[in-house]
Amino acid sequence: MTTEVTASATADETTSRDAWEGFTKGPWTEDIDVRDFIQRNYTPYTGDASFLAGATDKTLRLWDTLEKNYLSEERKVRILDVDTHTPSDIDAFPAGYISEDDDVIVGLQTDSPLKRAMMPNGGWRMVEQAIKEAGKEVDPEVKKIFTRYRKTHNDAVFDIYTPRIRAARSSHIITGLPDAYGRGRIIGDYRRVALYGVDRLIELKQKAKDSVADQPFSEHWARYREEHAEQIKALKKLKNMAASYGFDISGPAKDAHEAVQWTYFAYLASVKSQDGAAMSIGRLSAFLDIYFERDLKAGIIDESRAQELIDNIVMKLRITRFLRTTDYDQIFSGDPYWATWSDAGFGEDGRPLVTKTSFRLLQTLRNLGPAPEPNITIFWNEDLPQGYKDFCALISITTSAIQYEADEQIREHWGDDAAIACCVSPMRVGKQMQFFGARVNAAKALLYAINGGRDEMTGKQVVTGLPGIEGDAPLDFDEVWDKYEKMLDWVVGTYVEALNIIHYCHDRYAYEAIEMALHDSEIVRTMGCGIAGLSIVADSLSAIKYAKVTPVRDETGLVVDYVTEGDFPIYGNDDDRADEIAATVVHTIMSKIKEQPFYRDAIPTQSVLTITSNVVYGKATGSFPSGHQKGTPFSPGANPENGMDTHGMVASMLSVGKLDYNDALDGISLTNTITPQGLGRTLEERVSNLVGILDAGFVPDDCAEV
Repeated sequence: MTTEVTASATADETTSRDAWEGFTKGPWTEDIDVRDFIQRNYTPYTGDASFLAGATDKTLRLWDTLEKNYLSEERKVRILDVDTHTPSDIDAFPAGYISEDDDVIVGLQTDSPLKRAMMPNGGWRMVEQAIKEAGKEVDPEVKKIFTRYRKTHNDAVFDIYTPRIRAARSSHIITGLPDAYGRGRIIGDYRRVALYGVDRLIELKQKAKDSVADQPFSEHWARYREEHAEQIKALKKLKNMAASYGFDISGPAKDAHEAVQWTYFAYLASVKSQDGAAMSIGRLSAFLDIYFERDLKAGIIDESRAQELIDNIVMKLRITRFLRTTDYDQIFSGDPYWATWSDAGFGEDGRPLVTKTSFRLLQTLRNLGPAPEPNITIFWNEDLPQGYKDFCALISITTSAIQYEADEQIREHWGDDAAIACCVSPMRVGKQMQFFGARVNAAKALLYAINGGRDEMTGKQVVTGLPGIEGDAPLDFDEVWDKYEKMLDWVVGTYVEALNIIHYCHDRYAYEAIEMALHDSEIVRTMGCGIAGLSIVADSLSAIKYAKVTPVRDETGLVVDYVTEGDFPIYGNDDDRADEIAATVVHTIMSKIKEQPFYRDAIPTQSVLTITSNVVYGKATGSFPSGHQKGTPFSPGANPENGMDTHGMVASMLSVGKLDYNDALDGISLTNTITPQGLGRTLEERVSNLVGILDAGFVPDDCAEV
């Protein structure tokens, strides 16, 4: 027995040594530390885009096959196909391919491109509805399993929900709760599979599990061991799935092709087993670039092959799909999955984390054409290499397919190996996860405060015990603010209670085993709370404070509209009077969130983000003192109210910059639209001016997503 273990260990060491040949050693060779590997081995690139290669013939043929045979057909029907018989799992489906040309980076979620899989652990009702909306028939045996024998996350949540949570949910003062689908906002460190191989990861997870074997029983002890057991099972399934495609991923990747393929297999396992609201892929460019640089120097690959590998992994990310309902699509304004790929920024040692692969990633938007996925997110800093900044601006102008985040703020709070989950949520890769929490309708809460908890759309009494504003006199700011704070106490308490229930049930019934297997055994958990309607609240409170606002009531005494006389400062125009109200609202809500107890001692954070759900929120909300009309869309995120910013893009960025990032550590979103012609007459002028706008907007005290 001892001989076998020694022989196995020696073989593993030999495999690792061959795979790591030429790499600078360090702590990463003794323990799981991908960041250390990157810092010791990556090559910053300060040049321009002149080295890049176009798409290979094989890439173009494969992309053309996808477009002609699958993507164009899907656009006609919304959902191309569904497997209604196989509950999805990491190794539930046989190997699938796009065509004979599909041999660069392989792997599909099911056995055919764009065929969607059921993930009923989250909740059967949503699965059944989505299947019927796709024009398919439900498999009665599968339905029986998940309605009679297997309790789902959704079942458990609604068993526990309190009457006030149900009331808040149905009235849409809280919307988008992940109580029937995967919560997302968890970024597995998919790089670990390439760097260490699955066998090493299994070995270390087993050691972690057994490290507490002699401790006395506790709920934490039992959950820790059970979760590690699930993680080990998931890693074994990952090996099985890769083997079905002809790959042995038990050991580390030995070259650039394997590094990309191993990393993609790890991500593929996650999207085969979870349908999270954001299934982000993390921070890959500097990591993969180390393998590219080694193979390029050795003459194993050329630039065309390096680009082909990146083009093909991005192609696979673009065809990720989940089985979801039309209601879900309305909440998120389409069918997004946020396979966010984060890039650039600076390391803590002052070196830019821009590599040639950072350029290759952007080049996919030219080789394959523009696309929303993967959501390419650049950590912007005015000190980034000029060639890279210019190329980012060029690609933004020609494709409108990049988002930008403030590098300094993210690095200060989350380190230099952080990545974005979804749109604005930063976390240390492999060391942190988020309990995703949708958001509360902060604007509707203001109307509830005025109406004493009655819903302005239905007249129903949703909140009791909190009297509203009486009489027809103009609204008094201090009185409204006092009632708004009391209403926020109720809303925030109800919201956090719902989140605690959701994540307790998710851990029990829809645990993300493979994603958590690619994390450290002890991690930081945050609770990602959020708010919607900030600009409407700020402008309405500003109107009440600086103008004359008279409520208009219906025959039942419900305030359904407002008459506003006089001018008032508008948020988003770099006017401190309105901007300070917005900042106070964000701070007040975050302060109330912090007062709540949180499941698994999660650290509460807050986002100002409604990029996709602003239409749905607006549809469920009435009219405001600001002039915002009943049923009309909210502005997205922390944006000024639609049409109310009159001082230009930089002024709106400066207003958003006054929101304290410490009150919104989950991120603050600002969405701007610029026509290319508005940036200058020539392409050179446009690139230069866009770079200047980004440099000006991302000042050290700012933390907006653009």
